[in-house]
Amino acid sequence: MENSRILVIGGAGYIGSHFTRLAADRGFVPTVMDNLSEGHRAAVQDAEFFQADLLDGEAFRDHLASNRYGALVHFAANCLVGESVANPEQYYRNNVVAAFNMLEAMKATGHDRVVFSSTCAVYGMPEAVPIGEECPKAPISPYGRSKLAIEWMLEDFSAAYGIRAAIFRYFNAAGCEPEHGLGEDHRPETHLIPAVVRAALDMDKELVIFGDDYPTPDGTCIRDYIHVSDLADAHLKALDKLDGLPLIQLNLGTGVGFSNLQVLDAVKRISGKPLTPKIGPRRLGDPPELIADASRARTVLDWKPVRTDLDRIVAEVLQWFTENPRGYGD
Repeated sequence: MENSRILVIGGAGYIGSHFTRLAADRGFVPTVMDNLSEGHRAAVQDAEFFQADLLDGEAFRDHLASNRYGALVHFAANCLVGESVANPEQYYRNNVVAAFNMLEAMKATGHDRVVFSSTCAVYGMPEAVPIGEECPKAPISPYGRSKLAIEWMLEDFSAAYGIRAAIFRYFNAAGCEPEHGLGEDHRPETHLIPAVVRAALDMDKELVIFGDDYPTPDGTCIRDYIHVSDLADAHLKALDKLDGLPLIQLNLGTGVGFSNLQVLDAVKRISGKPLTPKIGPRRLGDPPELIADASRARTVLDWKPVRTDLDRIVAEVLQWFTENPRGYGD
């Protein structure tokens, strides 16, 4: 990629901020755009930043017309399955309409490269595990449907207008970079590992495991936890691969799953704290098991996850919250 300037949309969020740091370390010049509805200004650190919202399509188009980026990297989305069931309007507006505004602005200003964060939720209840890219797309939540709708838009804009796109279907992003001042700070916290760590540190009063009657060995959901910096590395590799590949669609995961209770045991072991969770009902839209077949990503991107040790991931999150009990403090 000749132009090293990249626009990181949603770069004040969890995954976007980790990507921004790694991109800068590898010689890219990231500019972060975020509406700060869920992200944190402090997570942007020293990168160039401006506050804006993709729902203001005209303002975003004006920005692209005044700037020339080698690529856009899109992390901005609402991403809670249960919330999407309760409020689908929010998800189709903030995810689908916003992404359409981005693509319309790219087309109008001659920007022709984008890396997009999708999700394994597009597969719904998978027919087989591990899940390969050929698995039928049958999302069971408005969140998953909104992401699949954006995938379709990217396919169509690529075919019709020459916009090169890499689409990554994440499994469960995890871990952080406490040595670089970066962590996972959601409010409320819905991701399992930080939620359990917060409970171990007495930061939250109640820890709930949603469902213990799934058809899995211990009755709890099994998930594939991919380190956030491994995700960031895949995005950077895609920027160069788009020179020769106009459309990339890949799963990003480790191929190994851990149950909710296995995560709980890891946190207890690393923290040395006893934990007694409350068992709640299943959450709407939670499949029993989600594990990636990411072999195609290894071939296409020459990429593989390297930070796959669950204990190390837990230790990072534990360090982050111990050093930052108020998160980013905003």
